[in-house]
Amino acid sequence: MTEPIGPFRKSSYSGQENNCVEVATRAVGGRAVRDSKDQAGGPMLTFAPGSWQAFLTGAKAEAGPVR
Repeated sequence: MTEPIGPFRKSSYSGQENNCVEVATRAVGGRAVRDSKDQAGGPMLTFAPGSWQAFLTGAKAEAGPVR
């Protein structure tokens, strides 16, 4: 598995409760995603660059326009 190269960061929308995911850049491109409640050794999903872009495109389409 390719390790993330950047620090994990979470959305500013997540609030203080840590009920969110964190995202980091991977050395080969794409992103690594983990649960913010299990930072030390929990499972991590990895996305290739094209897969990450497809995920973002789909998420934005489902969310609809920002108000």
